[in-house]
This record gives sequence, C-alpha cells and structure tokens, in this order.
Amino acid sequence: MKKCTIERLNLDVAPIVVGTGAFGNLYEAHPFATKMEVLKQWLEHLPKPVVIDTAGKYGAGLSLEVIGEALRTLNVKPEDVIVSNKLAWKRVPLTTPEPTFEPGAWVEIEHDAVQQISYQGILDCWNQGNEILGEGFDSKMGSVHDPDEYLAAATSEDDRRQRFDDILGAYKALSELKEQGEVLGIGVGSKDWKTVRDICEHVDLDWVMFANSFTIHRHPEDLLEFFQQLHKKNVWLINSAVFHGGFLLGGGFYDYVEMDPENPEDAKKFEWRDRLNTICERFSVKPFSACTQFACSPPEITSFAMATTSPKRVASNVSAIQEQIPPEFWEAMKAEGMIDPGYPHV
Repeated sequence: MKKCTIERLNLDVAPIVVGTGAFGNLYEAHPFATKMEVLKQWLEHLPKPVVIDTAGKYGAGLSLEVIGEALRTLNVKPEDVIVSNKLAWKRVPLTTPEPTFEPGAWVEIEHDAVQQISYQGILDCWNQGNEILGEGFDSKMGSVHDPDEYLAAATSEDDRRQRFDDILGAYKALSELKEQGEVLGIGVGSKDWKTVRDICEHVDLDWVMFANSFTIHRHPEDLLEFFQQLHKKNVWLINSAVFHGGFLLGGGFYDYVEMDPENPEDAKKFEWRDRLNTICERFSVKPFSACTQFACSPPEITSFAMATTSPKRVASNVSAIQEQIPPEFWEAMKAEGMIDPGYPHV
C-alpha cells in the first residue's frame, strides 16, 4: 500500500487512518490484550507513519490510555505514529453509577467526561490528553470534536452565537499550539458537514474528518462541491463512519440510533440495505468492499478512517480498500436507483 502525500503539512502517511472508538469500550468492552493486538496488526499492515485517530470522548480517555500503553508495550518508535486527538471532552471522576455523557454508549469505564469547548477548555483537554497518553507519545494533530452537536444543543439564537464563539475560541488555542510547534496541524471531526463549512469561513483548517456524511447510502451533490473547495486549499480530507454506525453491514443502529423495522422511515433503510446485499451477491462483491470503495471514490478524499475490534480482520480490511470492483456492479447500482445515476466517480 502506497503512502499518501499531505502537501499542506509536508507529510507522507498511510492512507488508512486507524479509528479507536472501540478502545474506549464503545458498546462493549474488550480485553487490553485484544486492543493491543488490533493496534499491532494495523502497524504491521500499514506503511509508517500510521495516523491513529482518537478522542477524549472515547471512553472518557480510556482510548488514549490504551493507545499509550499499547505503543509502549509494543516498543513502537514515536516517529512511526501520529496520534490525532479530537478535543472537547475532559476526563473527570465518575460519581454516578453510569457515566453521564452519551448514556448507554460507553461500558465498563472508570471515569466520566464533561464537555469543554472554549479557548481554555481546549488547552485543558489537549494537556490532559497528552498526560493520559503518557511518556513518549503526544498528540500531533488537534481538532474540535463534534462542534455540530455542541451547536445543536443551543436553546436560542443568542445561545448558538455564543457557542459558535466558544468554538472559535477553541480554534484560537489550537492555532497557537500550531504556531508553537506543539501540533502539526489543526482540523475538525464532525457529522454535519455544513458545520464544517461554517467553521471554514473563520478558521484555516489543515484537515477535515467527515463522519456519516458521504457514503454509498448518502452522497449529496453539494457536499461533493464542498470537497472540491477544500481540495483547492490543499485541505486533507478524511472520510469516516461510512457504514452509518455499522447499519449497512447488518447492525441495528443507523448513525448510532437504534432502528425499528416497524417504523416506516426506519423500514426504508432496512429495505435499502436488503437491496444492496442482493446486488452485491449478484456480482460477488462484499458489502464492506462496496461501501469502502464508494467512500474513497471522490478524488479529493485522501484518507479513509477504518476501525475493527478483531485483530483477524485488519488484513482483510486493508485489502478491501484496494479491491477492484467490476464496473457492472456500479452500473447496476445506478440503474436501480441505489446511487445517484449522475455520480461521476464510479
């Protein structure tokens, strides 16, 4: 697998960004040994340096903790990895029976987390994240995590304006860290790409991670146009969460919301997934490969974020992103209205 060049940051990195939400016990807990073996397999199958994506939100810092301990145990050289920490949530003591943030999402964790989006809040999150990572490994990419959700929680227009000012304050802090050489680049991780567009009017971003935004199931034309705008500025584009929370591969949650087949709107998603599986079977294409290949098809997309809880799946996941899919498959998908007939990249 060839490296991809990030001209804006003068970096050559692996084209797959390693996702680590599961390291924070997302929905289920896995032993440390399993998590370490997953990371070991990624490091063996990808060219170095490998970008590892994490967040203080993932298990209230547990993901950061696991990454640091695993890298040290595996004797990984600091120059062989680039840790990207999405900032906005700070670890605090757990004082209730269950964590208060994202109830039901994170299991068997020993801390809670509170949201901290502001100039000082982001600095606190960045410093704490490096402390949790531990000796030898600092976060070299910084961003504001889920600013779209922070804005969506506004109770009024005035509140939304204040929250947006908080976000701009957070980016002021990140820009200063970049000027000081503490981070290589600043970016954003967001599920609502229109929030990214709003931020870009005020902040010169180095990279953007789109989540749940551009997929084989949902690929708006205006988002493709935004990709082109960012590409002209040499912004590094990373596509992630392209299975809609695992739903397209058979899971019960779509964008982290549990689906009910008896609900008419949810039933449409189940029907779409069944049709995808039927077409895949006809052309001997794995749904995983179809989803990943489509997600990487825009030429502006430089990298693809991928995660797994199974060490044995790493090799097949890496090969899936390089797999050749017959043109007839895409023709059938367009003919049956599964993807936009005018989509130009498949």
